[in-house]
Order: sequence, then C-alpha cells, then structure tokens
Amino acid sequence: QMEDPIQLKEEGNKYFQASDYEKAVQSYTQAIKLNKDKALQAVLYRNRAACFLKKEEYVKAASDASRAIDINASDIKALYRRSQALEKLGKLDQAFKDAQKCATIEPRNKNFQETLRRLGANIQEKVNARGALRIQFSTDLRVQKMFEILLDENSEKEKREKAANNLIVLGREEAGAERIFQNNGVSLLLQLIETKNAELILAAVRTLSGMCTGHKARATAILHYLGIDNICMWMSVDNEEISLAVCNLLQSITDCLLGQGKEEHHGKEEAVVLDTKKDLRMITMRLLDMLVSKKVSGQGRDRALNLLNKNIPRKDLKDHDNSRTIFVIDNGLKKILKVVGQIPEMPDCLPLTENTQLTASVLLNKLYDDLRCDPERDNYRVICEEYIKSKIDPQDMDKTLHAIQMVSGVLQGPFDLGNKLLGMKGIMEMMVALCGSEREIDQLVAVEALIHASTKLSRATFIISNGVTLLKEIYKKTKNEKIKIRALVGLCKLGSAGGTDYGLRQFAEGSTEKLAKQCRKWLCNTSIDARTRKWAVEGLAYLTFDADVKDDFVEDEPALQAMFELAKTSDKTILYSVASALVNCTNSYDTKELVPELVQLAKFSKQHVPEEHPKDKKDFVVKRVKRLLKAGVVSALACMVKADSAILTDQSKELIARVFLALCEDPKDRGTIVAQGGGKALIPLAVEGTEVGKIKASHALAKIAAISNPDMAFPGERVYEVVRPLVSLLNTERDGLQNYEALLGLTNFSGRSDKLRMKIVKERALPDIENYMFENHDQLRQAATECMCNLVVNKEVQERFVADGNDRLKLVVLLCGEDDEKVQVAAAGALAMLTAAQKKLCLKMTEVTTQWLEILQRLCLHDNMEVQHRGLVIAFNLISADKELAKKLVETELLEILTYIGKQEDDAKKQHIINVARDCLTKCMDYGLIKPLSRA
Repeated sequence: QMEDPIQLKEEGNKYFQASDYEKAVQSYTQAIKLNKDKALQAVLYRNRAACFLKKEEYVKAASDASRAIDINASDIKALYRRSQALEKLGKLDQAFKDAQKCATIEPRNKNFQETLRRLGANIQEKVNARGALRIQFSTDLRVQKMFEILLDENSEKEKREKAANNLIVLGREEAGAERIFQNNGVSLLLQLIETKNAELILAAVRTLSGMCTGHKARATAILHYLGIDNICMWMSVDNEEISLAVCNLLQSITDCLLGQGKEEHHGKEEAVVLDTKKDLRMITMRLLDMLVSKKVSGQGRDRALNLLNKNIPRKDLKDHDNSRTIFVIDNGLKKILKVVGQIPEMPDCLPLTENTQLTASVLLNKLYDDLRCDPERDNYRVICEEYIKSKIDPQDMDKTLHAIQMVSGVLQGPFDLGNKLLGMKGIMEMMVALCGSEREIDQLVAVEALIHASTKLSRATFIISNGVTLLKEIYKKTKNEKIKIRALVGLCKLGSAGGTDYGLRQFAEGSTEKLAKQCRKWLCNTSIDARTRKWAVEGLAYLTFDADVKDDFVEDEPALQAMFELAKTSDKTILYSVASALVNCTNSYDTKELVPELVQLAKFSKQHVPEEHPKDKKDFVVKRVKRLLKAGVVSALACMVKADSAILTDQSKELIARVFLALCEDPKDRGTIVAQGGGKALIPLAVEGTEVGKIKASHALAKIAAISNPDMAFPGERVYEVVRPLVSLLNTERDGLQNYEALLGLTNFSGRSDKLRMKIVKERALPDIENYMFENHDQLRQAATECMCNLVVNKEVQERFVADGNDRLKLVVLLCGEDDEKVQVAAAGALAMLTAAQKKLCLKMTEVTTQWLEILQRLCLHDNMEVQHRGLVIAFNLISADKELAKKLVETELLEILTYIGKQEDDAKKQHIINVARDCLTKCMDYGLIKPLSRA
C-alpha cells in the first residue's frame, strides 16, 4: 500500500477517469487519512465529492464538498459540486446560494449562469405549487363554510347574501368551479334549489351556470345529475328572475355540448364525455314538450322558444348540417303551430306573455329559412297544411278559429309559406265570413288575420274587394276597443295596398286627423293591454304619412312618451311601427325629385301633379325634429338598437338609421344626441343591416365625428370602431356631402392620437384621401388635404411619401401653389411636417417638379401669415437638411426674401414669422454661405 497522499490522489484521479468510482473513493479516503496539508485536504474532499455525485450518494457528496469549503471558502469546484448535490436532495434554496457564489467568482461562466436560471425556475415552480395547495385547501374550506351558512335556516340574512354572491363568483372561476364540483358541490346546490327560497335558488342556479361555462365534461355531468326534466321544470316557474337564470344555465350547457363559448378545458374528465348528440336531442325534445304544456308559465314558454331560436338554426349557412332544424320540424313543428294558434281571449288558452306568439312566429321563420332544398320546404309546408286542415271544422267554430289564428301566426313568420297557406281552399273565405260574425272573438281573430294577410300583395286584391266593407262596418258599429283598433289598422293597410280609391280620407269623412287622434287616445290609455296598444302604434305608422297628422302627433307629449315606452318592449312589429312613424315625422324617407320639364308636360296634358304639403317643408320638419329631441327620442332609439336580432330586423335598423341622420342635421343638436347615447347606438347600425341603412348610420356618425371631441363622443376603444364606417363613405358612389363630412370626421380623428392615425391607415383610407386631393370640388379637396396634413405625423405615412415610384410629394407641393387659401394652409402644413421629419423628402422635393422653388417663394411672401409661416418653416427644413441644398437656395431670390423678413422690426403679431426667417439666415451663416448682417 502507498503512503504518499499525492500518489494516492493521482491514483484516485486515474480510477475516476476510468469511471471506476468505488476504487477512486478508496484512494481518496486513504489519502485523506494520511494527509496533513490543508490545501491538499480540500482537493481530496472535493474529488471524493465528485465520486459520490457519480454514485448518486448525494448526502455524502454534499458533506465532502462542505468540508472542502470549510478549508477554502472560495473553492469554486467544491461550491458547484455541493450545489449539484443539494439540488438532487431537493434543497433548492441552498443549491441556488452555492450556484450564486460560483457565478460571482466567475461571472462569465455560462454553465453557472444556466444552473442559476434552472434553479430559479424550479424554486418558483415549487413556490407556486405550494401556493396552489394552500389556495386549494383554503378554497375547499371557503366552499364548505358558504354551504353551511346557506343551508342553515338560522343564518343572518346579510351573511346569507354575502355567501351566495361569493359562491356565484367562485363558480365563474375555473379553479373555484372545480373545487365546488370535486367537493360534492352539485348535490349541495341541488339542496339549495329544493329550499324553494327564491334568493337561494337564484344563487344556486347562477353558480351552476358559471361551473358549466366552457367545460364540456363538467356541464355534461351537471346535466345528468340535475336531470333535464328538473331543469325544464325550474325554467317553467312563474318567476322572471329564476326562469331567466335557469334559461342561462341551460344555454351554458348547450354551448358546451355544441362546442361553443369559452375555450374548452381538457383534463381527465374529458375522456368520459360521450357523444353530445344524444344529450342535445334530449334537451330539444323537452323544450318542445314545454311549448304545449299547461303547467309551463308564459315566461317559461318564452324561454323555451328563445333557446330553440338561438340553438336550432345554423349560425352560418355555409355549414351544410341542418339536422337540428330537420329534427325540430319532424318532432315539434305542430307544437310550435299550436302556440301561434292560441287565442288569449279563450278559456282553454295556454299561459302566454305578450311576446310568446310573436317569438313562435320568429322561430317558424328561422326554421323555414334554415332549410336547404325544395323537398325540405315542401315537407314543412305539408305538415303545416295537414295540421291546419285538421283544425277546420264547420261544426266547431272555436276549433276553426284556432286554424285561422295559426295562419295569422305563420303570416308573421315565413313570407312564402304564409302566402301559400292563404291559398288553401276556404281559408280566405273563412276570414271574410268571420268578420261578419256576431261573436266578438270571431271578429277579433278574423280582423287580425286580414291585417297580416293584406301585407301579401298578391292576396290584397281579394281582401280589398271582400273585406273593406266589412272592416268599415266593424269599425263603426263595434264598441269593443280591441276590435275597433284592429279594424282601423286593417283599413290603413288595405288603403295602402288598394291605392287612392280606397283612401282613408273618404272612409273617415274627410279627416285622417280624426283617425290619428283616436289612435293616440288608444296609445295613451294604459288600461288597454299592451298587445292592443301596439296596434295603435301600427295605425300611426300608416297615418303619419299625412303631414297634418305628423305635426299634431309630435305636439302630443303623452302620446310620444307612450310610444317611446312601448318601443322598449321586445316586439318586432312595435319596433318597426315606431321606427316607421318616426321616419314619417322627420321626413327621412326617400323622395323622388320632380324634373321641372316633366312637371310642365304633365300640366300641359292636364294630369295631376303632386305638390308638396306646406307642413312637409323644411321649417316644419326642423320644428318636428326639435320637438322629438326634446321629448327624448334619442334615448328611445338607443333602447331599440339594443333589442335582440330576431326582433330588430334589418329593415327596422335602416329606419332607425334614417331617423338618426335626420336628427343629426343641425350641428347644435349633435351634442344632445351624443349625451343621450346616440353615438354608441349608431355604431352597430353602421356595421350591420341593409346597405342603405349602413350608409345612413355612417353618415350620421360622420356628422357627429366632424365637430365633436372624439374622446367625449366615442370614449375609450369605441372611437376605433367609428373609423371603418367613416372610411366606407369615401366612395365615388356616395354623394359629395357624405364624402365631405366623412373627411371632416377623419381629419378630427387623425388630429387626436397616433393610434387613431394608424387605425385610419390600416383601414386603407390613404388612397381614397389622396384621390379626393385631386378633386375639382374645392371643399372636398380642402377637407382631404387637411386630413392628410394630420396623417403625415404618422411614421408609416411618412415612409409612403419617401418610397420611390409615387407622386404623393409632388401632389402636396403643387397643392401649396393652389389659389385656394385653405388648401394652401393644409398643404403647406403637411409639407412642413414631412420635410421636418424626413431629410430625404427635402431633397426629393426639389426633384418632383420644376415649380418647387417658385411655389416656396410664393409661400414665404404670402399675405396670410399662417401660410407664410409654414412656407418659412419649409425653407428652414430644406436649409437644415443639406449644406449643398442650402447653397442652392442662397443663390436664388429666396435669400432676399429671408433677409427682408429677418430685418423687420420685432412685432408681436408676426414675431413667429420673423424668428423663423432669422433662423434660416443663422443656419446659412453657420454653413459659411453668407456673412452676418447688421439690422438698421
């Protein structure tokens, strides 16, 4: 055996290199026993530590490394090996400290830096895991405590309310929802629902809704645990809040089953989720059963219809799968028809709300529109025809009434189908015959059916020839207000369809004002049900075509307020009628311009030439607009815009947009419109709807944007949504006023922030703005140039001017030479900013046109101080950009101009001009191009 520690160390090194770590340990151990030198002892301990690391004996490795560090605290190898051993032992904090010392000694060692990063990340992960466990434990305790408070009947009301709100919030968070779910929360929530306490039921249902949102597995489990029958039963209760909350719960579940809503949370539970089609069909069948159940409240029936409306038809017609619609038609079309065939005045009627039957008609329409081919539409029609025929019984008038009511309901749904059903044998004759019945209920149903049928013009001739006389008799003789008002609206519609021969003036003994006054009376009578009062609104929609009627109507404050209040209800017909009446009152409908030559020709041939009613002239229209604004029409319109898309049709949107445009005509009124929510309401109207409606809404937005502070009119991110509608008006197909006001609006926006300028550029408005800078129309050219003046502050716009192969800079330079002073101001401002920001453009300016110097000199001598100042700034930018360019300018008459201005006495009014001229001369002196001048 060797007794020399150094030889033993060398022997140990050889064994280590040969990966014989056991023998290496033996050699180092023997050397440690024999060695007396401290420095060598440290080396031996750290070497043995390396062997223990290789043998994965981390406690021994850490111990030996520590002994080496005790001898030499800066032993970097010992520190690093101890760090490695401590990391393996899970002592990350201590390992991090040793690695930190190593990195301090050798800061450029990449291995140490990487170790520090890895340890730091691992420590953070460990801290987070511990925190998550603590939070999970804390959440479990909180959930348990909340349920204890809620299920304890003796708990204080305030504590219960707080616990309920906390539970709802927790259910909306993924981590909280999972803890509730894992801790028997669904069962406890079911207990809360079974307490029959409205507040607890709401809290439980809302919590369940949050738990279902975006998690298919959890939603499926909750659906099966609660049971669809129970969910539908809770939705059927006669409590609006509870019914709506349960509806939202079922919608959340349906969204998950359809793969919609928030991003899915995948996990172990995902594997147990079965095919969702079975669950979706089960939900659909129960909703269809709710439609015809007498146990279901009117609100519950509405919820079922709304869910079917939202989830059955395809969202995108490009998707070829309309199997859900086919399923509903095959299994539930008759049930929907039964709902539209209900007669509220009859004792056997199902519980309904004011909106139930209209919502059912909307569903019929959506289902019909979702069909892809003629065989599918034929099947739909055959089911309707057979079901309606089964209800027609000459011996049972009540049963027949339901059949006519069904036709009336379908007429409010799919247009084509309603027309075909009117052609069924005996239907039209039955409607007319019922008008002559002595029973008021027969008259009521028949008159409504005739009204809806008269909108189908192919049938209107038959109705006019047979029904007008009956409707007149009914209107004059009946004492039932409900029938009387419907007869009036029927006559309004038939008069519109039949032309002047059946005009209402003749019927009303020379006074449409008399009929309108009666409609206003019904409208203001709150003792009449809303369903009947809506017919008064529809009557006014027709009668306000008369200038005398519309003038009287806007002066009737109670009638206006009653109409605005009705506009807040979810009724498609009311929204359309209110919008139509307002279009008439504001004269915002399209009118044909009379060609003078044709008018003279008509007079010569003794034909009737329609003349404008005195009260349709501008002064009267302005007066009516002011009266409507004072009555709060903007708030009513803003409320109407918020209605569901199934109720607010594209046609209604167009009418509302027309009214808004008329209201925005006077700049003084635009602040009021913004303050009452008009700016916000116009944005969706400018994005969705008919092409005409979008243009009208965009024009109204342009009028507001042109003169309003964007931060006030469109606060926050809303201002960026306005840019696209404004850009859409920069189109040669739009009229000059629309172009002009859109440019003014964009000019205003582009002066606010670079983010807005960037948005305008991204909407590809720049080419259109440049095109209008070429326009012959002075105001358009001026507005476009002013807009460009603001836009050139943006870096991207500047780069487009710098880029080769375009005449943008040339156009701006030439516009500086225009005779129009306002154009000059804007163009000179744009050129001043461009040449200040980009030196390349200073040189480029001298190349784009030979007239550049003459134009610059004219600017510097301009009588308008604003133009002159901008011209001098351009001159200063050119001089500052390049010495050679400055020399070129000094050799021209520009030097005399600058000298003349610079030598002028100080003058407060034009000091800014004098100063810029002196700066130009000073710069030339700095270059050594001119000598200092002495002022007189």
